Amino acid sequence: MKINGKVCVVTGGAGGIGAALARRFTAEGAKGVVIADLQEDLLSGVAEEIGATPFAGDMTSETDIQVLIALAEDTYGPIDVFCSNAGIIRLGDETAPDEEWQLCWDLHLMAHVYAARALASKMAQRGAGYLVNTASAAGLLSHVNSATYTVTKHAAVAFAEWLSIAYGDKGVRVSVLCPQAVKTPMTEGRDQGAASVDGMITAEHLADCVIAGMDSEEFLILPHDEVQTYMQRKTDDRDRWLRGMRKYKAMFPEGI
Repeated sequence: MKINGKVCVVTGGAGGIGAALARRFTAEGAKGVVIADLQEDLLSGVAEEIGATPFAGDMTSETDIQVLIALAEDTYGPIDVFCSNAGIIRLGDETAPDEEWQLCWDLHLMAHVYAARALASKMAQRGAGYLVNTASAAGLLSHVNSATYTVTKHAAVAFAEWLSIAYGDKGVRVSVLCPQAVKTPMTEGRDQGAASVDGMITAEHLADCVIAGMDSEEFLILPHDEVQTYMQRKTDDRDRWLRGMRKYKAMFPEGI
């Protein structure tokens, strides 16, 4: 899919990956861009910069997502591209409080579910549309210092796979974005962790990868080429891969 002339919505759009995607969609000639985030001050700044429509809301709330979608449709017409991108990082293990598990679950999975619940059938009826869900390389591999992040990002990948199976023959395209470390406010000062062993990319480079992935309508968008190799190692010999990941955890006991 080409972005030119399309209506695009980006959640987590006040900074980092979301802001980079919104800027790139605008540069690609989108008909309209709506960006959503809880950080109202940053959100309004990005919106003013690129001429986007801002929406201050909580992406763990199905009601807020429904209002966001209605705003985009009322302002620009049917949504062509919905980037469900909002996310957080918590370095929690099995002892993390239930509230942290629930927050990660709601933001990393249920936000995607709520968006698809509102849009997938409508896109299928039109025979066109694109759902781009941000997960993480941790959703394909693991995050050695965060169970809460790993488990919920795995769920995000699984849900994106299901959406592609269910709607791919009905004209709805689905991609899942799975980067390793990206230079964003969320990763600031955390450039020595396991996820950054292959280097941190910029959010702008990631946006380039998303445009290329959408052009070719690839399901997996992997801004770090190494992830494909790591996935193959994991499936070829799971026990060997787990031993290697235990070594990484020993090398990087803290941080992302």
